[in-house]
Amino acid sequence: MKITLAHGSGGEETNKLISHVFAKYFSNPILNMMEDSAVVDGSAKIAVTTDSFVVTPLIFNGGDIGRLSVCGTVNDLLMRGAVPKYITSAFIIEEGADTDTLEKIVKSMAQTAQEAGVTVICGDTKVIDGNGGIYINTAGVGFVKESTDIVSTNIREGDAIVVSGNMGDHHATILSARMGIENNIKSDNAPLGEMVRKLLKAGIEVHCMRDITRGGLGTVLNELADASKVNICIHEKSIPVDEEVKSFAKILGLDIMHMGNEGKLVAVMPKEQAQEAVEIIRQCKYGEHAQIIGEAKKGSGVTLITPIGGKRKVNVLYGEGLPRIC
Repeated sequence: MKITLAHGSGGEETNKLISHVFAKYFSNPILNMMEDSAVVDGSAKIAVTTDSFVVTPLIFNGGDIGRLSVCGTVNDLLMRGAVPKYITSAFIIEEGADTDTLEKIVKSMAQTAQEAGVTVICGDTKVIDGNGGIYINTAGVGFVKESTDIVSTNIREGDAIVVSGNMGDHHATILSARMGIENNIKSDNAPLGEMVRKLLKAGIEVHCMRDITRGGLGTVLNELADASKVNICIHEKSIPVDEEVKSFAKILGLDIMHMGNEGKLVAVMPKEQAQEAVEIIRQCKYGEHAQIIGEAKKGSGVTLITPIGGKRKVNVLYGEGLPRIC
């Protein structure tokens, strides 16, 4: 099997690469859960995650690779109910990279770490042949209360599906930059700590959470439905989308269900707590457009109810998508 750009899209080809290569040799009970971060035993329960960031362009409307690397790492920890504390930062810099650009990225990374409440505790730098590219690898550590059990297999029939805001913002921003299209769309890259902390503090029985990144909402919901052996039924008219992003997607023939974000989450909880959860998220920074979009039912896969009452199956992202979105 030859590596193609589709293997970096977050969809079916990415899943094949993970299962056929990485999971084949790294398999263990913790890794096999395929969560956003791993919760393990130590002096207390800790969550651990690692990620790499290869986005192009390096700086985009609303963010840059430095901010993105902190948000992506912190959000993966938060999706298991952890309190993020520490991250590492390794820069791989291609020869010809501009030091002014590098300084802007590092400054942004430091500011975002401060916003997210984490400390960059170690790092590394390597310079390689190339054409001025910059890549960042991170690891993150957070602490988890013994009573916290937020995992993808916890979804029950009747649970409500909540998203924290508009879909597709980051995807549309990156694609606009690459195509030279001028618009007002901004990336949503953001740390989601405030809304997660407030949900848990309020006693919302969060069964699972995922941040909606590569592969989009459709891919994430399919992963959750498969993990919990349920059908996730969502209503298209309830999915929040910025009007400019919606128009952008329509012009280019993009499916909102497979457009990525970098500052949105999907959370699943009992139906009777869903409206309270939405109100909590809407009061948080980055959560003003939160919505209930559907519920878990008996069955399998993901079903989308159209505005006229029709039904269609939503699959995981298949094909190339938009590589190097993060």
